[in-house]
Amino acid sequence: MAATATLSSKYQISVPKAIRDDLHWKAGQEFVFIPKGKGVLLMPVPELKQLAGMAKGAQTKGYRDRQDRF
Repeated sequence: MAATATLSSKYQISVPKAIRDDLHWKAGQEFVFIPKGKGVLLMPVPELKQLAGMAKGAQTKGYRDRQDRF
């Protein structure tokens, strides 16, 4: 799945078609850039419906909150 792209003079990068197809990315989809050392991790921002049930079974007691931070 190795592919390359070139940064344009307008600081834009086109994601290669093979990558878009493999990851099912669509035009207009929103992404987040996460700095990782000398590189960047590019991830799609999940839709709210994709997050449903993510915290099922999470402990509601004893979790750390801002009140106990310095």
